[in-house]
Amino acid sequence: MTELGANRYGKQAIRVVKVVRGRDHRVRDLTVGIVLEGDFAAAHVSGDNTNVVATDTMKNTVYALAKDGLTGAIEDFGRAIAGKLVAYDQTESATVTIREHGWRRLTGPGGPAPDAFRRAGDWTRMAVVRVDQTGTTIDSGVEDLVVLKTGKSAFSGFPRDELTTLPETRDRLLSTRVTASWRHGATPSDWDASHATLLRVLLETYADHESESVQHSIFLMARAMLAADPEITEVRMMLPNIHHWLVDLAPFGLENPGEVFVATSEPYGLIEATVRRGEA
Repeated sequence: MTELGANRYGKQAIRVVKVVRGRDHRVRDLTVGIVLEGDFAAAHVSGDNTNVVATDTMKNTVYALAKDGLTGAIEDFGRAIAGKLVAYDQTESATVTIREHGWRRLTGPGGPAPDAFRRAGDWTRMAVVRVDQTGTTIDSGVEDLVVLKTGKSAFSGFPRDELTTLPETRDRLLSTRVTASWRHGATPSDWDASHATLLRVLLETYADHESESVQHSIFLMARAMLAADPEITEVRMMLPNIHHWLVDLAPFGLENPGEVFVATSEPYGLIEATVRRGEA
């Protein structure tokens, strides 16, 4: 006997670019992903597509809503898309993930150009909106945020056995590509201001703290973010450890007092944690 288990489907990598025209143009550049869950069993079991909302319809929903709905923060746009798709009777939940790719205005001989831009690739803003029968949850966040500490970073006191070769250190380079998201318990009055504040606190804490490990850094950054905004309920972080190994220059008759490193991409440690408000 066989039976269908959990299932879901959707449309991914929907690319939409909107130009907001005025005296100075503004570029909105998004990648949108949509996932639906609901009463879609018949499509799997008997080939009956009666309840299947075409993924092409999902894509077109994004384009159509972008015309008048993409006017503010991506959180509001995601809520509009999810609300539209969850309105189908057979849909129990709609999850919309949006990544916004930044563009910065170019400067010409006469000052900032009204209609020329360059891609800003230092990080990506993201939002995940889920709408179901119980309500709406919204997570804001950031990914591809590469940071580096050249001081105030250590890793020591870990267990050792016959397979442990990593030396302990009180002075190492700490680099990572931050993926962080935070859940809103209440809708902020200004999504953009809220995002800017929490990103600033994350970076300030990373820059200033004494790190004993990546785990320690996650907790301190998340704790500072929760303290800075009472309307968020939890912070989730995923930090790969981008290793920088000290190069042995002794074969060349040279000393290397923490100056020359080799950066590696693989293998890497991956540390994840959620920090939430505890009960009073």
